[in-house]
Amino acid sequence: MALDNPPPSTDRISARMKRVRRADTKPELAVRRRLHALGLRYRVDTAPIVGLRSRADVVFTRRRIAVFIDGCFWHACPTHGTMPKSNAEWWRNKLEANVRRDLAATEALKEAGWTVLRFWEHDDPDDVALSVLNSVNASTSATR
Repeated sequence: MALDNPPPSTDRISARMKRVRRADTKPELAVRRRLHALGLRYRVDTAPIVGLRSRADVVFTRRRIAVFIDGCFWHACPTHGTMPKSNAEWWRNKLEANVRRDLAATEALKEAGWTVLRFWEHDDPDDVALSVLNSVNASTSATR
């Protein structure tokens, strides 16, 4: 279901939305720096399987591990997610569609034999990196 973008309510909001990054966000970069320091090598901003609309932030192709670092606003974090007051109905539909797409992507990846790790942008980057490292190490042990 494609949602037609409503006109921005102000020029300030329009400028802010144009600055939103799709990839290489601060939380992603913080986690990637730690993963690299741990000696892990990975692909960045990649669709793990052909035809998947969602792109994982970090992908270990041989280990079949997809890591998503979800933004609190865009993925409706239950702790920090907010709902805009302008164009509220459109935003509600948009954010709900994002959550449905996240669930569908996770399910499709799991059905294809992938391990899916999802974290929130507010999660501690050190904790995220250690969790990813543990998953990579577990997949290495399982293949031996």
